[in-house]
Amino acid sequence: MIAERLALFQSTALSTLLDVAPIVAILAVFQFAVLRRRPPRLRRIAIGFVYVLVGLTLFLIGLDEALFPLGETMARQLTAPERIGGAGWSGYLPVYAFAAAIGFATTIAEPSLIAVAVKAEEISGGSVGATGLRIAVAVGVAAGVALGCLRIVTGTPLAWYIVAAYAVVILQTIRAQRAIVPLAYDSGGVTTSTVTVPVVAALGLGLAASVPGRSPLIDGFGLIAFASVFPIVSVLGYAWVASRLGRRRNPTKNPGS
Repeated sequence: MIAERLALFQSTALSTLLDVAPIVAILAVFQFAVLRRRPPRLRRIAIGFVYVLVGLTLFLIGLDEALFPLGETMARQLTAPERIGGAGWSGYLPVYAFAAAIGFATTIAEPSLIAVAVKAEEISGGSVGATGLRIAVAVGVAAGVALGCLRIVTGTPLAWYIVAAYAVVILQTIRAQRAIVPLAYDSGGVTTSTVTVPVVAALGLGLAASVPGRSPLIDGFGLIAFASVFPIVSVLGYAWVASRLGRRRNPTKNPGS
């Protein structure tokens, strides 16, 4: 058993090293050949690279061993005949609730979102709160994943939902403050990262495999698209609500500022 685990770790580590090597090579070429400078704290950078390599290796093993099987198993258990409350889409209400909860939780724990939120708070001087931004993004992901599960259950075309969502985004963008628009769009991208994608993808595949008449290949994918666009809607909506509340608290402030 231990030998098998070590062999799995070695093979995954080698694969991760090959995946990361091009990034290191590009950085090294530009640093030494273009900039022609020795990077500061080179030893610290090397140790950090080892940490990244080991962390990614363990994370990838964890995906295969835990997250993917767990997401698929939960989807199958929630869609078991004895748990379905009725016919049609309304019988899958526990699935939608679970999808929203897991979407919210994984987004809150997303390292890339934490990094972006902290930087946004620093650069904005505190006007954009890191906690508020993370919660707004997580709410968007929760709503998107739940709606994506509804699409899988009903079998409706994916394009209907995505086109409608981006139409809302365009309308929000027109009326939103310019300072918040780039951050909102980036918030949609950082959610589809290391923690959220494996769990959400496994949930979609497991749900499509469990619902009668659905194909994992055709219907199982698409939840990541929901998890990308709906955070943009929620962040722009959060900024609009925050702006309105700020104007009410400071009625003498110029509305156009």
